[in-house]
Amino acid sequence: MTVSTDGKIMVRRWLVTFKPFRIFVVGIGFFSLCFLMTSLGGQFSAKRLGDSPFTIRTEVLGGVESRGVLRKISDMLEVILKRMDSLAKLDNATAADTRRLDELSSAINKFQPAGLMEMIQTIAQNVSNMAVRVEQILQTSILQGKALRDGTSSQCEVPKDPRYPECPGKVDWMRARWTSDPCYAFYGVDGSDCSFLVYLSEVEWFCPPLVWRNHSSPPSPQQVQQPKGTKRPAAFRTDLSMLLDQIGAGKESLSFMKRRIRRLAPQWTTAANRLNTKLEHRWRDQKKILIHVGFLTEESGDVFSPKVLKGGPLGEMVQWADILTTLHVLGHNLKISMSVKELQSFLGVPPGRGSCPLTGPLPFDLIYTDYHGLQQMKQHMGLSLKRHKCHIRVIDTFGTEPAYNHEEYATLHGYRTNWGYWNLNARQYMTMFPHTPDNSFMGFVSEELNDTEKRSIRENKVNSMAVVYGKEASMWKVQRGGGGGGKEGFLQILHKYMEVHGTVYYETQRPPEVPAFVKNHGLLPQHELQQLLRKAKLFIGFGFPYEGPAPLEAIANGCVFLQPKFKPPHSSLNHEFFKGKPTSREVSSQHPYAEQYIGRPHVITVDYNNSVEFDAAIREIMRTKVEPYLPYEYTCEGMLERVHAYIQQQDFCASEPAFIPANVSRQGDNLARPLFVALANSTALGWAPDVAATAWPPLSSLRLLVSQEGESCVEACRSHGFICEPAHFRFINNKEALRRLDVQCEVLDSEMNHVLPAFSVLRRECGLQREPLLFSCAGHSPKYRRLCPCRDFRRGQVALCRDCL
Repeated sequence: MTVSTDGKIMVRRWLVTFKPFRIFVVGIGFFSLCFLMTSLGGQFSAKRLGDSPFTIRTEVLGGVESRGVLRKISDMLEVILKRMDSLAKLDNATAADTRRLDELSSAINKFQPAGLMEMIQTIAQNVSNMAVRVEQILQTSILQGKALRDGTSSQCEVPKDPRYPECPGKVDWMRARWTSDPCYAFYGVDGSDCSFLVYLSEVEWFCPPLVWRNHSSPPSPQQVQQPKGTKRPAAFRTDLSMLLDQIGAGKESLSFMKRRIRRLAPQWTTAANRLNTKLEHRWRDQKKILIHVGFLTEESGDVFSPKVLKGGPLGEMVQWADILTTLHVLGHNLKISMSVKELQSFLGVPPGRGSCPLTGPLPFDLIYTDYHGLQQMKQHMGLSLKRHKCHIRVIDTFGTEPAYNHEEYATLHGYRTNWGYWNLNARQYMTMFPHTPDNSFMGFVSEELNDTEKRSIRENKVNSMAVVYGKEASMWKVQRGGGGGGKEGFLQILHKYMEVHGTVYYETQRPPEVPAFVKNHGLLPQHELQQLLRKAKLFIGFGFPYEGPAPLEAIANGCVFLQPKFKPPHSSLNHEFFKGKPTSREVSSQHPYAEQYIGRPHVITVDYNNSVEFDAAIREIMRTKVEPYLPYEYTCEGMLERVHAYIQQQDFCASEPAFIPANVSRQGDNLARPLFVALANSTALGWAPDVAATAWPPLSSLRLLVSQEGESCVEACRSHGFICEPAHFRFINNKEALRRLDVQCEVLDSEMNHVLPAFSVLRRECGLQREPLLFSCAGHSPKYRRLCPCRDFRRGQVALCRDCL
């Protein structure tokens, strides 16, 4: 009888598998094994990804049971290894040899505790790690002994420098915790005080430079800002193939975004040529930009991708597709990240758990991300996030108000939520609609129709056809109150006048929530939905989702958008959807932008609980002729224009010193001349044209107003046909502004409060803002009238003032 080839292969595989452990068993023995396992916590398990070699978490076996199992493993392995040595030498097996192999197989089969191979591999890895650690300790001891002999140990004494008060505490922390993250070892930390001080003075900045270090070498990347390289011009691009390749594949969300980019490609080309002509081919700096789409990463859970083809929300993907296209068409140098691994690679994150700064200067001028991405950057950038956060722009659908953004203030005054509290400049948050002037308005685009398409719509509109805004069956469930009304009631009224169409997703059978009289088309591809909207007269909302792109697309295709009025308005105080969001904004209807900036005849907002009002609205819509309408700011050209201005003009890394009126230059050095002057046919004050001050938006757009008690600057400016401009708060936060407004101040204080600058008429108390991050258009108080920095804006482009380009 002979041993098969498979048997020989099996023996060789066992030998390879046990080779590292064989050395371990023979060289150390059972008691050394027990000692090592005790030093590792008395237990053992598979090493987890990302754990430091010196902080293995162990949790399977322990105590007497652990020692018994280890003894059993050790004894058995010694027998196995001895038999393997002889078996490995076999060439032509005999019957006796075969018997030995059978005995080995039987012994192995008798002893198979759960996870035996994993345990053995873990022990071998732990021994290897312990050897490295011992080597480090020996090297450290040798260096310290040499330092004592040479009399140079004083070089590594912890300095007590008043300019670096945190240094001793940081050294103590490093002594206790330097093994908590492998990134410290990556930067050369070895457990000695010398290595701690080198790290804390050259990689971080908590300790003074060491005099004995070679400082002729270039400074650490962490001690310098990003170098200002030679500026390159940004040239408009019309070829989108490189962008499509960068986005990648493998997810339905990415496929959706790429389909959208391809479909709108001709419009982006036309818009780029128009804007280039408008800007007169002027120089534009090309920026290095990282786009990290955090909500689509696997690490954030990515709940969106699986729902793309099942009626899930698409608004965020619409906006990100348009942001990517805008930045590409504007000619900037882009890197696109859809995973944490790509983020780490692009940023230069050292290996470990994110406790250490980046390995080099920030390689980007701007970083566009979302709240998920911001949290991931915090986790992996360490101290570098604080240093580089001025480069970040956060795409934030519903907005973040300053009171929620300021961490200390939010915590003390009840504005702390799961979002917000990042201490950014509030203009670094970029919204989908211009509902929060404290933030910047990013937006998205809707498809623009040409004259032929508009004429076709006029000829083919069906006055008695309605399409319901609601792709998910849950949106059709009957409910009463809350502004959504009783759906069975107003749908019956609608059905009396119109043929009702739906686009509700379903897999096998018609959703029971959809009434029988509704013609349901199922979830439609974008081009088929466009065709449906071009025929329909009415696009009707149920009250949810809030502020999505679909109503603008319907209006652009010649529909009237009918939506519910919310009484009372929905907010974080009374509605579950908004709870936890970093805003106190009150939403008066399903789509406030459509209500306030578009309005009749394209948008009609009524109380769905009032059947008479709802009935009248339907009849009004049927007899009213409307043309397709799309606000300029939601065209490709409008978005390119807006984002171009932000990139070239907004700089949150440059320091903004407090504005001191006495220090400004005035024509003729006449300090008696006022900063603010009366404007013709207006109750607002304007900035004096002979006073020089650098700002964007330019101060020529400033209109100084006073709110009523309980009124925010958002409302005060809007009521006068302006928009609140937070960048101008620092120019009106002074006594001269109060004096020019004839405000009587018996008491004038400076404090942290998001309604300041403001004053109380009754008490004659005035307050100026002490914390620039709390300048807030949204803040209001029933006790105070606020000083409001309003500005003008371009027709169809509320984000930009008339002189902003």
